[in-house]
Amino acid sequence: MLATRFDARFGRQAAGQRTPMRVVVIGATGNVGTSVVSALAADPGVTSILGLARRTPDWHPDKTTWRTLDVATGDPAPHLEGADAVVHLAWLFQPTRDPLTTWRANVLGSLRVFAAVAKARVPVLVYASSVGAYSPGPKDRPVTEDWPTHGWPKAAYGREKAYVERALDTFERDNPGVRVVRLRPGFVFKRESATEQRRLFAGPFVPERLVRPGLIPVVPDHPRLRLQALHADDMGQAYRLAVTKEVSGAFNVAADPVIEPRTLAELLGARLVPVPGWMLHGAAAAAWRLHLVPASPDLVDMVLNLPIMDTTRAHTELGWTPAYTAVEAVQELLEGMRSAEDMQTPPLSARTSGPARIREFLTGVGRRP
Repeated sequence: MLATRFDARFGRQAAGQRTPMRVVVIGATGNVGTSVVSALAADPGVTSILGLARRTPDWHPDKTTWRTLDVATGDPAPHLEGADAVVHLAWLFQPTRDPLTTWRANVLGSLRVFAAVAKARVPVLVYASSVGAYSPGPKDRPVTEDWPTHGWPKAAYGREKAYVERALDTFERDNPGVRVVRLRPGFVFKRESATEQRRLFAGPFVPERLVRPGLIPVVPDHPRLRLQALHADDMGQAYRLAVTKEVSGAFNVAADPVIEPRTLAELLGARLVPVPGWMLHGAAAAAWRLHLVPASPDLVDMVLNLPIMDTTRAHTELGWTPAYTAVEAVQELLEGMRSAEDMQTPPLSARTSGPARIREFLTGVGRRP
């Protein structure tokens, strides 16, 4: 039935040819969304892109029009009529101190999107899952896409990603004619996202010049402090391929090498200091309770428990090859933080923080989005 539905909507053509596509990107103005829109705009087979976001950006990429939508409260269905594919990226990382708000946006918002896709009879749905959806796993060997996706239950991010995975299981069962792709990336970075990621995870008290080599004296060393990363532009290409190729299912997406404390120490010119997990959690918890950082200490525990992913399927079936190494992606983020890089979309713009980051302080550092 999937092949029949796809053929009827797109039409079969000679080998090597593709039918023009209209793609709707929900959550199109953030770190990943801007790279997804750029990748789709550069694809000659994509004729138009509708970007949906809570706030209209001052950025005007080719082939793209903008409409406002808050998935926590709005109905996506009217925006999806006639779409050939939907890419669902919208996700709130903050406020960590108000998990009901993130649940409404991330979980209930995703359910609205899935229902709208079915109602509008869109034949392709590409969903932004995450390594954070995975259950705790090994750090010494990679896991494939069949590793359990029950998340890290203490962190709202892991709980929400895991819940949406189950909701998507139900959607696939009830809508067999929709080609569904789940991309599960590691940590995604680019230079232009530096201001947003500093705002989301480090908070207003971190000066840009602090991340220069030699100014951070030590990096904590823990055997499970190993994570995977990739450049946002490579992530954008993975989404483009997921939209335009006849693939389905889940794909782990990350670049080599695995980022370890030693990697960060070398980039920052810092010294490694062994630190137990309880101390890492305790330091993060103290900073969070004092409203010094917006990132919940449960995220530290989640990172320590995330498995290392096997990305073979992304290379062989999706045909994805990253242009940047994981180290280059992290290096770009650090360089972007030093120079306060941003982009003219509300999530990425330095103007969102206000003069002297006043709006970040007014939100209670993690209390409101």
